[in-house]
Amino acid sequence: MTRVCTKVREVLPKLPLGVQILAGANRQAIAVALAAGLDFIRAEGFVFSHIADEGQMDACAGSLLRYRKNIGAQNILVFTDIKKKHSSHEITADLSTSETAKAAEFFSSDGIILTGSATGVAADPYELNTVKQEVKSPVLVGSGITANNVHLFAKASGLIVGSHFKENGIWSGNLCPQRVNDFMNKIHDLKGSSLWP
Repeated sequence: MTRVCTKVREVLPKLPLGVQILAGANRQAIAVALAAGLDFIRAEGFVFSHIADEGQMDACAGSLLRYRKNIGAQNILVFTDIKKKHSSHEITADLSTSETAKAAEFFSSDGIILTGSATGVAADPYELNTVKQEVKSPVLVGSGITANNVHLFAKASGLIVGSHFKENGIWSGNLCPQRVNDFMNKIHDLKGSSLWP
């Protein structure tokens, strides 16, 4: 992963870049980001345990941030999924998404990521607006963004787009330059409209 990220950094020396290593490998992601000169990681399981498709994920905020400091990677931002996709949150069902976001912010998350229930499933626009009112941290949307619904997420601090950029919108497909161009044209159109803040 370090080798791949280093090559991407060489090709894109000035673009903000980050990495996520799945199955809760957040410490490994911090190490890769530091070695490759990346700017951020996407961390799952930062606050509140949950059951993911990989199994039990325990909260890691304290240990992850101590590790980041110990290896001298304080410049690496940690964007954190809350109520993460592909997971059951029954053990924290008494906590709202906003309460979870506030906890992540309290534990020094550099940004909150909202998702739908699975890859390619959009987050709830109402939840985005609610969380944005409750926290000062940046709030990103990390799944289900398409050219057809991006206007619903205009208040997000950032968008993580993956599946929509692939052939037929399938995450495992090849990158489709036409879909990327169409999406970016939609963004440019929205930025000139009243729909974009």
